[in-house]
Amino acid sequence: MTAPLTYSPEVAQALKDGQPVVALESTIITHGMPYPQNLEMAREVEDVIRRGGAVPATIAIMGGQIHVGLTPDTLQALAQTPPEQAMKLSRADLAVCIANGRTGATTVAATMICAHLAGIRVFATGGIGGVHRGAENSFDISADLQELAQTPVTVVAAGAKAILDLPKTWEVLETLGVPVIAYGQDELPAFWSRSSGISAPLRMDSPDQIAAAADMRAALGLKGGQLIANPIPVEAEIARSEIMPVIEQALAEAEDQKIAAKSVTPFLLQRIFELTEGRSLQSNIALVLNNARLAAEIAAKMAKAA
Repeated sequence: MTAPLTYSPEVAQALKDGQPVVALESTIITHGMPYPQNLEMAREVEDVIRRGGAVPATIAIMGGQIHVGLTPDTLQALAQTPPEQAMKLSRADLAVCIANGRTGATTVAATMICAHLAGIRVFATGGIGGVHRGAENSFDISADLQELAQTPVTVVAAGAKAILDLPKTWEVLETLGVPVIAYGQDELPAFWSRSSGISAPLRMDSPDQIAAAADMRAALGLKGGQLIANPIPVEAEIARSEIMPVIEQALAEAEDQKIAAKSVTPFLLQRIFELTEGRSLQSNIALVLNNARLAAEIAAKMAKAA
């Protein structure tokens, strides 16, 4: 049995011609914001990648198929799917969703798996999952970290989501042998903020360097991908001093309401959106667009070197 991959005409042609392609997740579409804002955002991210000289491949599971790249009609249909009707997929439930013909939105881990199956080497997202606060008791650690350790895709993100335990997240990635590379600065970013207070283990300042590092990992036979921590643009950031009290309040409310497992992140992001009066969402969109721009440049360098 082979993986049930369905390519959009645009992506199929790009892969056939050896053109740069950038994978995009779909959870941000189904679970990140309501329709039609989610559709507008998805189109804008795809357009940024096209302007950067690459082809966008938004990935989602629909009708028992892994869709690699969505046509305008398919993208609109996904954006109009109610969150409760779209499974939020990681490595554990990807196969079940496909086998049952369900609709599923891919998280970082599932997008990496599908991108690798399709031969796509670069993936742009907002922020990766990681070690949740209190994980020493709950053992709540995102599958994204293990995926980065085993699937050879370069992931461009604005760091890990700031609602997580960032020091533990970076420690786990170090243990797993995942290169965590800050782009253009010596400090790791923290999603909404350019600063996390944590020194970056690695730094690179150009897409050429990042592409070369991915090629060298392949040449050395090293498993896994690399995480490019790309700081949010200065004009869009929410400073740590401003966002951290908001995060702490949202975390306390989640604990009081006994919210756990996959429900934690959506709850926290919604509360932070409310407490910042929508500013967190605007920053989120800005950082996703910024990551898409960099991912397109990296993909172009990889395609040129191939």
